[in-house]
Amino acid sequence: MPFFPTPILDLMLFEPMLREDERGYFFEAYNAQTFREAGIEAQFVQDNQARSTRGVLRGLHYQIEPWAQAKLVRVTEGEVLDVAVDIRPNSPTYGQSYSVLLSAANKRQLFVPRGFAHGYVVLSETAEFFYKCDNFYSKAHEGGIRWDDPTLSINWQMPPQALLLSERDAALPLFGQHRA
Repeated sequence: MPFFPTPILDLMLFEPMLREDERGYFFEAYNAQTFREAGIEAQFVQDNQARSTRGVLRGLHYQIEPWAQAKLVRVTEGEVLDVAVDIRPNSPTYGQSYSVLLSAANKRQLFVPRGFAHGYVVLSETAEFFYKCDNFYSKAHEGGIRWDDPTLSINWQMPPQALLLSERDAALPLFGQHRA
């Protein structure tokens, strides 16, 4: 099975099986049956893609019910440090974060369930980040947590002065002050 559990409940790392020959490679980036067999029942309804330059940090974002989103994230060009934070109040891993290097080279994907804040920072010169969502975007239901929250202690693998954030992301509340 190409799924690997992380230390955080329900957060799964997916490594697709690569088939290579003299022509190049092929892999299934998503197969609903394979995901169902791994216990992932998300039915994706929206695909998003972003291109960013080195040091761009996007996040930590989430949506609240009834518009919460599960995501399947991957990188199609370059590499990013991808971060997920469990914000489910009744979860045994509440407040814990998980970071993983996602790149076009390693083809890894992270399944981020509903109830997580999510973000990433671009470590390569440029990166294209692609993700599937199981619910539609709703501006009225968006929330976020500051990237540098001291209680989360996330190592973004870049010095703070090298990071590029939107005004919105720079002004997000701290972990204990986020929308639930």
